[in-house]
Amino acid sequence: MNAVNPLPAGGRRFMSGNEAVARGAWEAGCKVAAAYPGTPSTEILEYASQYPEMYTEWSVNEKVSLEVAIGASMAGSRAFCAMKHVGLNVASDALMTQTVVGVGAGLVIAVADDVGLSSSQNEQDSRFWGRFAHVPILEPADAQEAYAQIKLAFGLSEQFGTPVILRMTTRICHVKGVVVTGERKAFRLEQGFQKNPAKYVMVPGNAKKRIPMMFEREDALRKFSEGSELNFIQDGDDKRLGFVTCGPTYMHVREAFPDSPIIKLGFSYPPPMEMIRRFAAGVEQLVVVEEVEPLLETEMKAAGIGVTGKEILPREGELAPHVLRPAIADLLGEELVTGEANDEKPALVPSVRVDANIGKNLFPRPPTMCAACPHLGIYYCLSKIRNTSISGDIGCYTLGAGHPWNALDTTICMGASMGVALGMDKGRVEADANKHIIGVIGDSTFMHMGMQGLLDITYNRGNVTILLLDNRTVGMTGGQDNPASGRDIHGDESPQVDFRKLCEALGVKPERIRVVNPYELPFLFKALREEVKIPETSVIITDQPCVLVDFYRTKAPYTVEDDKCTGCKNCLDVGCPAIYVTRRETVIKPNGKEKELAFVRIDSQACTGCDLCPKTCGPDAIVQVESFTR
Repeated sequence: MNAVNPLPAGGRRFMSGNEAVARGAWEAGCKVAAAYPGTPSTEILEYASQYPEMYTEWSVNEKVSLEVAIGASMAGSRAFCAMKHVGLNVASDALMTQTVVGVGAGLVIAVADDVGLSSSQNEQDSRFWGRFAHVPILEPADAQEAYAQIKLAFGLSEQFGTPVILRMTTRICHVKGVVVTGERKAFRLEQGFQKNPAKYVMVPGNAKKRIPMMFEREDALRKFSEGSELNFIQDGDDKRLGFVTCGPTYMHVREAFPDSPIIKLGFSYPPPMEMIRRFAAGVEQLVVVEEVEPLLETEMKAAGIGVTGKEILPREGELAPHVLRPAIADLLGEELVTGEANDEKPALVPSVRVDANIGKNLFPRPPTMCAACPHLGIYYCLSKIRNTSISGDIGCYTLGAGHPWNALDTTICMGASMGVALGMDKGRVEADANKHIIGVIGDSTFMHMGMQGLLDITYNRGNVTILLLDNRTVGMTGGQDNPASGRDIHGDESPQVDFRKLCEALGVKPERIRVVNPYELPFLFKALREEVKIPETSVIITDQPCVLVDFYRTKAPYTVEDDKCTGCKNCLDVGCPAIYVTRRETVIKPNGKEKELAFVRIDSQACTGCDLCPKTCGPDAIVQVESFTR
């Protein structure tokens, strides 16, 4: 990537929250930044990598990324790591000890919660980690605040000797706004790393002495929160309702109820309870609007502050104005007018007219794999093998659970395909005695958390077949490099993992490791049929790159000869989105049963010439275009 041209102080730039965090960290003098890609946090490190003054790396998982940042902090350099909400679960082992240890230079963890589940297997609230680890949480409401708060976070970390969590959400990460930027100020602790086993070596005797210090720090942070500039009150004329907000909910409440007073918590943990108590005294009813769990609400009620929250507001998804208005209308005993399409925004008035048809006629667009994706042939073959249980993992290949393949039975979390597959094997009942157990995992996920699982399978003699899908990239999050791609975050050459040797080192017998081309369906199908029948651990590695990487090479596309197409639909089972149905017919078979035919064509602009669909076509109606220019 090309380096960013730094803007002068006071410069204005249109930025997403992710870009703003990277910019703010750079300006704060951050020296080391590490991450594992995960939506919605991925772009933070991609933007950070463009600043040459910062060392940046794609770590193999979030725990390692935090450990890298911890090491840099101990060495005297400001450091941060970035991850999505489920990534903090992975990093929690390091976090829960580091909160006792403290920091050297500033240490910030940017965690992005996927509120609304746009690209995640669950919707969790990372604010719990502040309570669990006794560390402060900052919550920006927009890109400008994300930029400003990460700069403040480094100083806060050093002032109190603690890691600081910057809690983002998808709306902050991906929505753009104008950000007024400043200049970089270099930072490094002069003394560097100072040997201090009592602080840094957390054997029980040392840890016991530091835990009281952690609680004292939390008390000091609670007092600091009461006067923090990140917590402020926006006055309003309508005193019937007052709102307590944090993060992007502040923007939603401002839009929905512009005349109501609002207390906005940018420093949300520890919360400024006395400030909230004084605010509550000036309004008739107090409502706390937080995404997604009732953390503030519970703490306020425990402090004796009367407040309404999740009794009227949902505990899932974004609390956008269209969610807030009807809930508050019910609270006030009023009714909601939505108005016509060109009317003013909905208002609380004594009559009702609600459009109940909004969104009902939207055409569904389920996610699908890309045209020519190397995973297509894999799931085509898996869908043809009977008597199987298939455990899946996190990645593009999770889509194998959907139509037309229906070839994935479980998806839990990163790397879980390994352990789940072994559990299915060891826990099988008599009815499943002859069932084949298959685990499917991608290259990046395998290095993230799958290697340990494969070692467990071999160590415990699991009768499991593993499909290791090596597409040379982290496909689901946009094509980031990893140790299997042979390139680092800057695109420079780096050592490349040899999966055959790695699997052998983890205990798989050499003769039970196969490397196959996923576009060669007969060989792939044969390998699967043979390996699942052998009662020991085996690994099939597929070795074709993602179609979106820059070194993927397309071939001449295919087309369908209409006069040869019989409508058999075999090619549709591949699941390639470049193939589409032009017409359907129903015929009566000689036995009197109906049969549906589907006649197809291929989008030549989308087709990359991967040669999957011709292998499924009995009448040879799919042929390559002889001359084609893209």
